[in-house]
Amino acid sequence: MAVVLRLRRVGAKKLAIYRIVATDSRSPREGRFLETLGTYNPGIAEDNVKIDKEKVELWLNRGAQVSDTVRSLLKKQGVRVSH
Repeated sequence: MAVVLRLRRVGAKKLAIYRIVATDSRSPREGRFLETLGTYNPGIAEDNVKIDKEKVELWLNRGAQVSDTVRSLLKKQGVRVSH
């Protein structure tokens, strides 16, 4: 099972909020996930990303891959992502 850290869309129509989750790479975007690692709200200007850095680093140490969008969000929060 390949684990990937990616965004999961939640929220109302045209008011998207995303959760950063660890999930199986074969699961659909709003499908099953293993663990919630944080949130991303693009609708607000400041402090729009909240991440549990310990959980993210745990999954990265286990070999989880990271989507491009989550990689950029983690980089902005100061989490080192290899590759």
